[in-house]
Amino acid sequence: MLIRYATDSRGRPVQKAVIYTKNEHSISLDTIDDDAIYVIRRLRETGFDAYLVGGAVRDLIIGKKPKDFDIVTDATPSRIKKIFRNSRIIGKRFRLVHVIFGQKIFEVSTFRSIVDGSVGNAFGTMDEDVQRRDFSLNALYYDPIREQVIDYVNGVKDIRKGIVRPVIPLDRIFVEDPVRMLRAVKYGATTGCRLPWSLKRKIRKSSNLLSPVSPSRLTEELMKIINSGHSYEIVSGAMDTDLYVYLQPAATNMMLEDRKFARAYLSSLKELDTFDKTHPDARLGEKLYFVLKDFVPHLTDWKKEIEEGTAAADLYKRTWARCRNFILPMNPQRTELEFAVRKILSEYGVHVKQSRKKVRMRLPPEE
Repeated sequence: MLIRYATDSRGRPVQKAVIYTKNEHSISLDTIDDDAIYVIRRLRETGFDAYLVGGAVRDLIIGKKPKDFDIVTDATPSRIKKIFRNSRIIGKRFRLVHVIFGQKIFEVSTFRSIVDGSVGNAFGTMDEDVQRRDFSLNALYYDPIREQVIDYVNGVKDIRKGIVRPVIPLDRIFVEDPVRMLRAVKYGATTGCRLPWSLKRKIRKSSNLLSPVSPSRLTEELMKIINSGHSYEIVSGAMDTDLYVYLQPAATNMMLEDRKFARAYLSSLKELDTFDKTHPDARLGEKLYFVLKDFVPHLTDWKKEIEEGTAAADLYKRTWARCRNFILPMNPQRTELEFAVRKILSEYGVHVKQSRKKVRMRLPPEE
């Protein structure tokens, strides 16, 4: 184990970070995307520092295969863009660079400063950047050239102890960005790490901070949950910390009022997680089906509707509208919600066929 030092105001050496060597962190280069390593190597060759950062490093230490490899550097977005022709700068306030290799996109960010707190956009140093990271298990930097993990915040120890610990002080972390509460629950669910009692209590007390968060940002977080393969654990954790009511208020209220519905809803999320693992490339509509299928039976007496010959078009329109309201503030693509509604209705014998020009709907033939 190595130590990275700085000097204090009196010129005395002060420990800044612990550096874990290859034999201590057990990360194999074989588990890292070759193109991600190329991006880092190219930045180094042009005189900049660059590291893997965040969730990828956490997952590599845990032994999971990362879905994404995010990179951080001291190069500015404009410099990164000049180095990589296959890149584009995104974002207006928080500018990042996407380096593109075919279907793969690597997000490259510049070290940020703490001059404006943990959500400012000023460029800074690695020493500052780590202080903006939300939780210690996400605040690790990996150098694939030297095969070293740089740890300023005891993140490796926290991962090994199985704990989600905030880096930013509790009196600021959720005020500056309320979505961090959802991330804490998500990290606990996906890594098996526990949230300390003090952190859970703070989340419960701060849950109302999610109220003004934009529907688009909440939709983004819900999409991550639905696609995570851990939706049951995340939603259960969000219910336990009073967060889910801000993500899915209608579902939360129904679960609190009807235990049978709650059991069915959570059971369907388990089915969704199994489906996600076996069908990782499935369209969103297939997954929304699991979110909606326990709600639709409450809309009407479906047997009576069929027996009385209610027009399929009318049933579809009413069901779609009610499902649309049920999942608010989530706002998925309309065609995906339509797919999920059609699939559910087909189970009640209401068959909806999609044509290029218009939607044709028919009820099953009378027996």
